[in-house]
Amino acid sequence: MDPVNLFDLAAQQARWLSVRQNAIAGNVANANTPGYRTNDIEPFEKVLDRSRVAMASTQTGHLTGGATEAGYAIRPEDPKHAVLPSDNTVAVEEELMKAGEVRRSFELNTAIVKAFHRMIMLSTKA
Repeated sequence: MDPVNLFDLAAQQARWLSVRQNAIAGNVANANTPGYRTNDIEPFEKVLDRSRVAMASTQTGHLTGGATEAGYAIRPEDPKHAVLPSDNTVAVEEELMKAGEVRRSFELNTAIVKAFHRMIMLSTKA
């Protein structure tokens, strides 16, 4: 049985969320570091725009195509608020809101995968 594309998509989003959570944690850890610039990664929607769904060839004459690997690079973020006198751009409140978004996204991702898994298990029982 071939893996279902939804599981691959959920795994890709989980990896993206993990990298984003790491960037946010680094921002909070450096909240008092002079000259530190906040970091974030590009939105997951842009990552999906760069990747494509792979088609599987079942016959020798079929065209083959592979999904592109999307890297999740941590990039400096433009400050959306006033820069502190120490030239630090971290706003702890904003970073905590981002961390909450990541937590909710992890929970949604897990709930979708559980529901899809349950649906597949129910369809195989019949």
